[in-house]
Amino acid sequence: MPTIVVDVMPKPVLLDPQGKAVAGALKRTGHERFTDVRVGKRFELTFEGQADDAALDEARSLAESLLANTVIEDVVSVHFQGVEVANSQTVVAGETH
Repeated sequence: MPTIVVDVMPKPVLLDPQGKAVAGALKRTGHERFTDVRVGKRFELTFEGQADDAALDEARSLAESLLANTVIEDVVSVHFQGVEVANSQTVVAGETH
């Protein structure tokens, strides 16, 4: 069965307390190379049917209306995982590829 992955991140202008906590833990454990962490969400939508642009369009709509709180989060990526699709478009950070 095909899977669509939706990645959601906090808007860049907002504080990310969970990311700050992870960044602090990295620093405390000697991983000072990593100076900032942002924590987001990943949704994997497995579905029946054909892996096509219609499925991606439906997933994009779900991402904006249900999966992300668009007041504080951005949908940064909607794409197929492990599936080759003819004529498909992937949206990454609001751009179509």
